Amino acid sequence: MGIQLIGTVKVDKTEDLYKIVDILNKTLKYDDLMFGLAKDEEETNKMVFSIYRT
Repeated sequence: MGIQLIGTVKVDKTEDLYKIVDILNKTLKYDDLMFGLAKDEEETNKMVFSIYRT
């Protein structure tokens, strides 16, 4: 089936936000979940947090 996007949310950019994504990926990978973080194309002070089912 592949990777399915479950949801996204824009959040304020912070220095340690990637640490949350990292620990979520490490602890929930066996539950078939994956998390992503990307810079927002429109707002430079925002990040896009995404949740995927693998």
